[in-house]
Amino acid sequence: MPQAFDKCKERPAHIEEILNGLNRYNPETTTTFQEYVTQQCEEKFFDAYACLALLKLYQFNPQLLHPETVTNILVKALTVFPSPAFSLCLALLPPSTIPYQPGNTSVPTTDFTESIQKLTRLNTLLESAQYDVFWSTLESDDLYADLYADVAGFEDLVRIRIAGEVGKTFRQIDLGVLSAWLDLRADPLVKFAQTACGWRVNGQQVDIPANAENEAKSEVKGERVAVDMFGRVFRRAYEAPA
Repeated sequence: MPQAFDKCKERPAHIEEILNGLNRYNPETTTTFQEYVTQQCEEKFFDAYACLALLKLYQFNPQLLHPETVTNILVKALTVFPSPAFSLCLALLPPSTIPYQPGNTSVPTTDFTESIQKLTRLNTLLESAQYDVFWSTLESDDLYADLYADVAGFEDLVRIRIAGEVGKTFRQIDLGVLSAWLDLRADPLVKFAQTACGWRVNGQQVDIPANAENEAKSEVKGERVAVDMFGRVFRRAYEAPA
């Protein structure tokens, strides 16, 4: 059973206390939340509810906004796709951080807005299952490496989520396709498929065990029609036109 959006088993007691009290709206807790984001990056977990609380504080107090913390939150949100976490985080950013859009000159492009735009592009690729393009985009600009440098295990966390989506859809998949989607080759690819995913590799074919999502199910649908409904149709057929 999936964990509730506002729950996180790794959340410390002092963060839980802030989130459940009036202090979550106190600007003085910003530093505490920022330190907690750093902890999430280092320990490979994501507390979306706490991150949203921090972004809300930034929204109310733009002068306190810490760009590196914001980008770290967005990078962490990428690691839990296809959840709505990234979109929710993006929606809470102050207007001054809206990524530049063609034809819109009201918001100047800065390093920060460019970073947000690049991360938004990555999220779009993941959400649309363009996994091979995601990896090629990630490798196309050194700025991407800078953006996820603070997030421990970023690439493997994304691979696990991609594998989760593959496992929901396929019973078999070509090893070459899986290689492009996971950006892994040869022994590391086979090891990941077998060890991390529990799949079986047979030559160039990968067999994925049946689960509630990928197992074909027959479904029979019927519709009950009352006899009196036919009676009305027959009567109307014999009625003289007005």
